[in-house]
Amino acid sequence: MDTQSSSEFHSQIYVDGKWSAASDGETFRVYNPATEEALATVASATIDDGRAAVDAAERAFPGWAALRPRERGEILRKAFELIMARREMLARLVTLENGKALSDARAEISYAAEFFRWNAEEAVRNIGEISRAPATDARILVQHKPAGIALLVTPWNYPAAMGTRKIAPALAAGCPVIVKPASETPLTMLALMPILEEAGVPRGLVNVLPSRRTGPLVDALLHDARIRVVSFTGSTEVGRVLLRGAADGIVNPAMELGGNAPFVVFDDADIDAAIDGAMVAKMRNLGEACTAANRFYIHDAVHDEFAAKLADRMSALKVGNGIDPSVEVGALVNVQTLAKVQELVDDAVSRGARVLTGGQPIKGRGFFYPPTVLVDVPQDARCFREEIFGPVAALARFTDEKDVVGRCNDTEYGLVAYVFTRDVQRGLAVSEKLEFGMIGLNRGLVSDPAAPFGGVKQSGIGREGAHEGIMAFLETQYISVCW
Repeated sequence: MDTQSSSEFHSQIYVDGKWSAASDGETFRVYNPATEEALATVASATIDDGRAAVDAAERAFPGWAALRPRERGEILRKAFELIMARREMLARLVTLENGKALSDARAEISYAAEFFRWNAEEAVRNIGEISRAPATDARILVQHKPAGIALLVTPWNYPAAMGTRKIAPALAAGCPVIVKPASETPLTMLALMPILEEAGVPRGLVNVLPSRRTGPLVDALLHDARIRVVSFTGSTEVGRVLLRGAADGIVNPAMELGGNAPFVVFDDADIDAAIDGAMVAKMRNLGEACTAANRFYIHDAVHDEFAAKLADRMSALKVGNGIDPSVEVGALVNVQTLAKVQELVDDAVSRGARVLTGGQPIKGRGFFYPPTVLVDVPQDARCFREEIFGPVAALARFTDEKDVVGRCNDTEYGLVAYVFTRDVQRGLAVSEKLEFGMIGLNRGLVSDPAAPFGGVKQSGIGREGAHEGIMAFLETQYISVCW
């Protein structure tokens, strides 16, 4: 697939089960971050195309909502099986358009597929309740109904999984969807559409609008009264814009926004286990994840050992074109991301940080940055305030538990934090004091379709995954009745 021509990719708008050009014929190019060469020319959806997608979703809604939950669940289960059967093809496509290593891409496709399997089971778990009103003879009947058409806006860092994490629970709930994938990586989401067709998803139920005109297109959709849910994964800055647009029509928002994850290693931690956890929390997906460890706070008593071992592990990773199965660190998604990573490293160094390994972009074609370890990073460094979104581990020392908790919480974000200690009582006590929606306690990985994924403060609204994931696409209805 690494030598495919653009004609071999699905590159048109997908609406009502049909492929078409944009209504005005406009297109944009998708590039391979490892080679900087164009992969495909893709249709750039217009506002008119968006209206057509809403029309298609509106037609598909009643039949799908009326389908028995078990029937919906069986279609989702079939989608899981088909994605896994095509995992290698999809993983290579992810690598080509996103740049990540093939090993990361394979893991993403497995993760993406799992949302269909999990929600195949959630489709039949839409449980209501009946109770007797305490002060009257009335019975209180509560049920959960499909909310309506959902607009899903997804990022480039997980081209498959960030879409399936939204599509699967929406379909399980009985809702049709319109997906706006990131313009850097639309090909993977488009490639999933024939798979969903084969699984039995009716036409019009899932519509995909690749576009470079994201702002006007999404705003127009948010102001269509038929859109009842907007689910977005991306930056907090863009999330604020979407929330303003959603406010006009009181569209239900589900927001998974930015992060600034602290990674705390106490003096009693198993250092080798902490290093293993750090390599996952930092280097999974090349650091291009909202869950990536951003700030490392290492107890002074174990700091030097941890820093040396981490630098050794990071410097041993093989960097290169991710399509090579032996490569462990692929290319960053674009030149802007590469430049931002370098800016943050330079800022830290200018404030007194030292580079143990890495620290400069790799010369040549492609957006490659080496795994980097910085030590003695001051609290006012930009990389402790902003998401790095790259393979840079920034370390600082601490000695006092109360102080490090305060430093962890000193951020507008609250998505995930990581804590390593052999003392589980201490770990749980510290976890409760941390202002984050998720905690990895002696683990460098928290993402799981069966767990409620999401943050507090300006890291988001609501949760994805677990039972909470389907609830974002359901409305609660109460019926008062006497018998």
